[in-house]
Amino acid sequence: MTVPTSLAALRRQGKGGLVRCLAALETDPLADTVLDLLDEAWRVGEGVVIGLTGPPGVGKSSLLSVLARAWRDRGSTLAVLAVDPSSRRTGGALLGDRTRLALDPGDPGLFVRSLAARDRLGGLADLCAPATVLLAALFDRVIVETVGVGQSESEIRDLADLVLLAVQPAAGDGLQFMKAGILEVPDLLLVTKADLGEPAERTRRELEAACLLRGEKVPVHAISTVTREGVEGLLRALEERIASHRSRPRDTRRAERSDALLRAAVAGEFGRWGLRALARWREEVGLDPALSPFRHLRAFTECLAGERPRPPVASTGGPRP
Repeated sequence: MTVPTSLAALRRQGKGGLVRCLAALETDPLADTVLDLLDEAWRVGEGVVIGLTGPPGVGKSSLLSVLARAWRDRGSTLAVLAVDPSSRRTGGALLGDRTRLALDPGDPGLFVRSLAARDRLGGLADLCAPATVLLAALFDRVIVETVGVGQSESEIRDLADLVLLAVQPAAGDGLQFMKAGILEVPDLLLVTKADLGEPAERTRRELEAACLLRGEKVPVHAISTVTREGVEGLLRALEERIASHRSRPRDTRRAERSDALLRAAVAGEFGRWGLRALARWREEVGLDPALSPFRHLRAFTECLAGERPRPPVASTGGPRP
């Protein structure tokens, strides 16, 4: 499968070319042509990655539709990666999020792709990391909708610039939220279905109390996609968070993201032993900030395969200055 040689070439191919490119990322994620494209996306990408997580039935797809329409009305382009759980029996996934999203499939500024989690824990799919890097170079906003939330579904924290956690009314008391560990994940907490009235308000108060007990300063918003209660307030809060995120030095943000993605990939493939080996490898060869974490990942795996430790090198030339 041919991969475009540049982001400009990929843009000219439209959504069909992007679909084929994502398929190539999934088929051979460490191929030279794929890594060249990811390196370019890593250097120039300015899109904000937003994680949306929460239990099934909480209303993530409805909320996503509302946010997408609001951002498109304001002129921002948007990509959506919706991760679906896979069947333990067949290995397949329904990939049904696209059918629930009330969006215009013909909109050139909107792209939606469903992904199967397969046997991956953490609420994400293997393709999520490289796909978000690529999409953040093509779109203003990238939303990643995960399969759920809990102690094993916090990988979205490493992937996203901002994380939204959606909770439905009567989902539990503050102690249950703290036990699940989910208050450590989000930047914004959302109580959905606010049109239900008192149950939603009670859940909002319990979440605020739980955050205070933990010493967390996480804003809690009650919203309804039916009445649009709280939606404008949520949009303002998101834009404020995005502005705050972008006010940090880009090199700092990129270094933190590279470290998180590289560590997550190594831990998932090689476990604790791999993380110890990664720490030694980084001390010996260092990391080139101009190269994507996926280029570094290939260099590290080649080192583990028995080759002499060496720095990652772009396929089109020598080490970058």
